[in-house]
Amino acid sequence: MKFCFIYVTAKAKEALSFPMRLRIALGSSRGILYLHTEADPPIYHRDIKSSNILLDSKFVAKVSDFGLSRLAPLPAMEGVAPGHVSTVVKGTPGYLDPEYFLTHNLTDKSDVYSLGVVFLELLTGMQPISHGKNLVREVVAANQSGMILSVVDTRMGPCPWECVERFAALGLRCCRDETDARPSMVEVVRELETIWQMTPETDSVPLESESRCPWTPGRTGTQLSSSSAGGLMMAYQYMSSSDASGSNLLSGVVRSTNPR
Repeated sequence: MKFCFIYVTAKAKEALSFPMRLRIALGSSRGILYLHTEADPPIYHRDIKSSNILLDSKFVAKVSDFGLSRLAPLPAMEGVAPGHVSTVVKGTPGYLDPEYFLTHNLTDKSDVYSLGVVFLELLTGMQPISHGKNLVREVVAANQSGMILSVVDTRMGPCPWECVERFAALGLRCCRDETDARPSMVEVVRELETIWQMTPETDSVPLESESRCPWTPGRTGTQLSSSSAGGLMMAYQYMSSSDASGSNLLSGVVRSTNPR
């Protein structure tokens, strides 16, 4: 079996459809939810990024690379979220939780922030940091000016605007500067499942090529957005399964190294 990882490139020949991107978002979210709520003890990944989300032959997402992960403290009471871990700041620029960077307190919401950046990558086809521009700030600015359509990748095929809008809103919520303003992973998964049910043709999740989204480019009165004609495309590159040894295809998590 081979795995592939998602990455962004301007030279890609095929763009992932919106249902496919949504499926990747949902699969990776379920994997992180497993780490936060079902692993014993809970695990904070600490390096969620697009290159650490592997896809199997059916494009089912698996979270990988636990080299920077940390064991979370057990919650004082059942049903209560685990606390924070005070640690040296580690992670990847562009995906790093700003509050974790300032306080050195790693929490479950740190993974939520990083995952939100991945959502914005899937939405826009842009890199987290490119040519001095920060993806989160660019999308936030577009949303605040009512021009969210200006950053959405138009090459991901036909997709209802309401679904794209809710997905973009979720990505922005995950990337809030304030930890408490971000949703929990339970909320993230629930919202993605709702969007999935609203999206047509999610059973087949076809891979679209050279198609355009059917929304009106001139629509400007809403806070959300679409990528420019010269925007980047989301593609995929295959890698051998030996790079993901010890994978667990049921949990949505690829276990490779023990958390430290």
